[in-house]
Amino acid sequence: MKLVVVGHGMVGQRLLESLAARAATRDWEITVLAEETRRAYDRVRLSAYFDGVSAEELSYDVPAGVDLRLGEPALAIDPGSRKVTTAREMLTYDALVLATGSYPFVPPVEGADRPGVFVYRTLDDLERIREYAAGKRVGAVIGGGLLGLEAANALRLLGLATHVVEFAPRLMPLQVDEAGGAVLKQYVEELGVVTHLGAATTAIRGERPGSPANGLVLSTGAWVPADIVVIAAGVRPRDDLARGAGLPVGARGGVIVDDGCRTADPAVYAIGEVAEIGGRCYGLVAPGYAMAEVVADRLLGGAATFPGADTSTKLKLLGVDVASFGDALTPDKAATDRLDVVYLDPANKVYAKLVLSDDARTLLGGVLVGDASAYPTLRASLGGELPAAPLTLLAPAGEQADISLPGTAQVCTCNAVTKDQVLGAIAEGCCDVPAIKSCTRAGTSCGSCVPLLKQLLAEAGVVADKSLCEHFSYSRAELFDIVKVRGLRTFSQVITEHGTGGRGCDICKPVVASILASLHNEYILDGEQAALQDTNDHFLANMQRNGTYSVVPRIPGGEITPEKLIAIGEVARDFDLYTKITGGQRIDLFGARVEQLPQIWQRLIDAGFESGHAYGKALRTIKSCVGSTWCRYGVQDSVGLAIALELRYRGLRAPHKIKSAVSGCARECAEAKGKDFGIIATEAGWNLYVGGNGGFRPRHADLLASDLTTEELIRYVDRFLMFYIRTADRLQRTSAWIEAVGLDYVREVIVADSLGIAGELDAMMAQHIGSYHDEWKATLDDPVRLSRFVSFVNAPETPDPTIQFTRERGQIVPLQIGTVTPTGSVT
Repeated sequence: MKLVVVGHGMVGQRLLESLAARAATRDWEITVLAEETRRAYDRVRLSAYFDGVSAEELSYDVPAGVDLRLGEPALAIDPGSRKVTTAREMLTYDALVLATGSYPFVPPVEGADRPGVFVYRTLDDLERIREYAAGKRVGAVIGGGLLGLEAANALRLLGLATHVVEFAPRLMPLQVDEAGGAVLKQYVEELGVVTHLGAATTAIRGERPGSPANGLVLSTGAWVPADIVVIAAGVRPRDDLARGAGLPVGARGGVIVDDGCRTADPAVYAIGEVAEIGGRCYGLVAPGYAMAEVVADRLLGGAATFPGADTSTKLKLLGVDVASFGDALTPDKAATDRLDVVYLDPANKVYAKLVLSDDARTLLGGVLVGDASAYPTLRASLGGELPAAPLTLLAPAGEQADISLPGTAQVCTCNAVTKDQVLGAIAEGCCDVPAIKSCTRAGTSCGSCVPLLKQLLAEAGVVADKSLCEHFSYSRAELFDIVKVRGLRTFSQVITEHGTGGRGCDICKPVVASILASLHNEYILDGEQAALQDTNDHFLANMQRNGTYSVVPRIPGGEITPEKLIAIGEVARDFDLYTKITGGQRIDLFGARVEQLPQIWQRLIDAGFESGHAYGKALRTIKSCVGSTWCRYGVQDSVGLAIALELRYRGLRAPHKIKSAVSGCARECAEAKGKDFGIIATEAGWNLYVGGNGGFRPRHADLLASDLTTEELIRYVDRFLMFYIRTADRLQRTSAWIEAVGLDYVREVIVADSLGIAGELDAMMAQHIGSYHDEWKATLDDPVRLSRFVSFVNAPETPDPTIQFTRERGQIVPLQIGTVTPTGSVT
């Protein structure tokens, strides 16, 4: 039998995966018609594209046996003859599934067709926005809902000053109430986004008819300048195929289906945003997934029905946690019908509301803004009896509360996985979160239930093995304390007194080396220390793909004199090195052979440079904008602070690399909120953010403290770094560490000194600063240390003959055997 699926978005993909899981390819010959030229991707994480996540990383793999036709949309369907027409051919079907989703709604605003006006829906839209935004200064978003704030964040990430215009009196009017909207507005405006609430856009203007947009006219009479405009005013069901085929549609759009997701034609189904079920269309992924599962079952002869829609949402917008679940926004009823329990912490901008039944026992809904850590437990409790007192669930102390959910509670709403199903998977041998994900699908969509999965593992008695490796039964944090308290200074002492097996392994040796370096700050290549180091530390340089090394001198804050700039250029020229200016405001020199490293560094040190520690798990850079010294928007000296901090923390060894940035105003040109610790200037001082990072899984940093004096700021950064170094796991970034221990806990330790160790952390940092030495200068001053920098021990003057280069754009690059050169020849 032949199945044709029209549309390949997230819901269409879920249908294919569900059919594949049921081995349906034996019963159905499946063809998918996709309008986009790329396969389905995670539309929920669309904005991550501007954070460095590639389209490939966002895309899904298509199950085997599926004929996916990209760029070949369905043009018409004929239910009578069971045929689908495309631009290329006419396909017959035994069953047809419409998964066409929705299209962006563009309100009838004068000038909406001007150049520079975009919608925010697909990856192609995002690429067009990014291309057009180059060189622009100001952007505006029409729509302050979920999608509008996503678009606003995208414009910010592109470096534009951003405005948001929303017709409703609050942001995200469909998800949060008035009080929650006020807290959200405070968060958003602190990021430099200007909000215009209770205002409609009446026109998009340009300098003349047909010219690019340069601003908006609002119903209030206000003028909003904008070089680029993004419309995110909602979506409409894409039901044109059904209309053309005569299938019934709803009054407000959407193909009408029954509880089995079947249209008026028994051979045609509709799922996702295009389907109207129970008189409503749903724009969330969880109901769409549920519909996909229903149709997969029906296609194989089952009788599954739509279980109802879960409209709960949890997301992070502009770095702010926002969650809504259940009946949270229904206009107030009589006092006897429901009770509202509200928690408000203005100091930390946290708002929460729970809607309870009149007997205060059943949870009906809720809103969370600023801190959504309680969402997994609350969502799983929806419609049932509360597992603890309401304020216990909302307040920070709730993290330690004794909370027990019934087995029927849905732990993962995206994939309809209950607590009993998770516990069943654990009983069958799933002993960690990845195993539970693989077995049940819980946590594989939005990920908001992952903290609850960890709780259930603990509830089931699964104890996570914290052993560092087979040689040490301690975690890294425990081993750090042992080495510190015992005053140990060598790996031999550590493993003899507190480990097993005298040699260690590739896991524990670098960890112990890092701990010793963090505590004692001694030269890392002396004695047995040298054998503990990773490859990069072994030669104080990063090894590249062709066996050469990179040279990265420190340039604090990105500030450099012409003389030093010339010195770097002369070294690069004389040693014929590839030269690259990095995103971290440094200059990398690539292509140095190991025996050349001492000669190169001697030249650089003579010119006043020192090691940039690009090779170590240590502080890398502290990026800065030009700040108040040059920029007309700057309110503090970001360059001066960045230089002072980079010199203060240079050489600081840690469980993972550390990056930082200082922005001189809320425009955030230094991208401080994507760093392990980031600092943003305010009129009153500095805001300190922690736990951010880019890379494979980008994360925005969280606000630790605000409006700090420079002295307070340095004190808190000192303590933050030392507390992280002391307690983090092996190779754990600050982002993962923050998520594991909790921001509130870190704040209590750093700011309030809840553990009484602030003085100890201060002393540790003082010891580091007082013992700092430049590793390359120490190397050049010692002939014994220099002796290791050779390609061949028995022929120290001989360069490695396997290292070969070619030239591209006037510089050397590694010669790749069997590759095509820009001229078309094969090497």
